[in-house]
Amino acid sequence: MILDRFRLDDQVAVITGGGRGLGAAIALAFAEAGADVVIASRTQSELEAVAEQVRATGRRAHVVTADLAHPEATAELAGQAVEAFGRLDIVVNNVGGTMPNTLLTTSTKDLKDAFTFNVATAHALTTAAVPLMLEHSGGGSVINITSTMGRLAGRGFAAYGTAKAALAHYRGWPHWTCAHASGSTLSRRVRSSPPRWTWVASNDELRAPMEKVHTDAPARRSRRHRRRSSCIWRRRPAAS
Repeated sequence: MILDRFRLDDQVAVITGGGRGLGAAIALAFAEAGADVVIASRTQSELEAVAEQVRATGRRAHVVTADLAHPEATAELAGQAVEAFGRLDIVVNNVGGTMPNTLLTTSTKDLKDAFTFNVATAHALTTAAVPLMLEHSGGGSVINITSTMGRLAGRGFAAYGTAKAALAHYRGWPHWTCAHASGSTLSRRVRSSPPRWTWVASNDELRAPMEKVHTDAPARRSRRHRRRSSCIWRRRPAAS
């Protein structure tokens, strides 16, 4: 059946920022499609709540509490997935974000921090995951959650938009590397996924300044079923 081409049965996915928002929705969607998940964030209670929902679908969840603002912490998730479940098929680089600020009050350190949190963390996990994907699964998928602010200029998003633009561009390098290193199927399955104009603002502290600096597109809670369905679409066997 055609719907079988959209199943993720017995695959293993790592989702950063998996305790709430898009990350939690993607983790649950992958579980509903048949995958086991490794979810990571700083807040243990949020992760456990998501893990309980995953297990209710009949799939397994492994929780990792870590500060994912540090690239070395995200890199460790790849090995933890293989240790927990014996393989790794999917990486969702979802964690990221930067507080809005005006251009003239955005410091060089702000730019560096935004690049580290949004790009370097994804790079660290991707480069740690790819060899394990090739070794244990013969290939896999990397999905990078980017942002419309990486394509369109918006007041208050000099650091964030620049970092997300870099992450959107980054997807080409794993394509090239895998194609020339092994010819793996992963070389055709590195995706960058912007949330378009549907903003996730589950953090009240973050939502207020976002609304203030970008009044023409007020932040609203995401219709998360659209985003999680999009991630399944990008990972499905039918994408081959």
